[in-house]
Amino acid sequence: MLVLRSVFFTIVVPGTVTVLIPYLILTGSGAGWPMPWGAWQYLALAPIAVGTGILFRCIWDFARVGHGTLAPIDPPKELVVQGMYRYVRNPMYFGVLILLLGEAAFFASDGLLYYAIAWFVMIHVVVVFYEEPALRRRFGESYESYCLSVHRWLPGRRFGQAATMIDVPRRE
Repeated sequence: MLVLRSVFFTIVVPGTVTVLIPYLILTGSGAGWPMPWGAWQYLALAPIAVGTGILFRCIWDFARVGHGTLAPIDPPKELVVQGMYRYVRNPMYFGVLILLLGEAAFFASDGLLYYAIAWFVMIHVVVVFYEEPALRRRFGESYESYCLSVHRWLPGRRFGQAATMIDVPRRE
């Protein structure tokens, strides 16, 4: 049942953000398929593939480790600090941003670029003012330690006392 819920919410949530809305932006501007492929389109496939891979890996970790989905109505029951979450607190959003920027490059679309930027600003506000406070209430001290150990947006770990919380070797 968890697999079906994950598939459903993957189609609905990231599907809307990365497929439906970009499609509407492109068709509204008269751009889209068919279009000639050039070097730029082939290069843009790399961030699209990387972003998609990150997104699917995070959805898998939410289901396997967290026993939940990416949807706010069916969130993980356990704090996920494994996989890509060991290096950045919001890898799913980071992956979607990379994917959206790849789509903007693929279609050479200013509209998609502006959408990606606006989407990221909106997500940042949601993360800071809703998600993080909700996770602090839900997971308490373990989430607080996690925040002290891992950056919000840029991959990389913070080393020090709090970093030991996620199996970073302790320096003595």
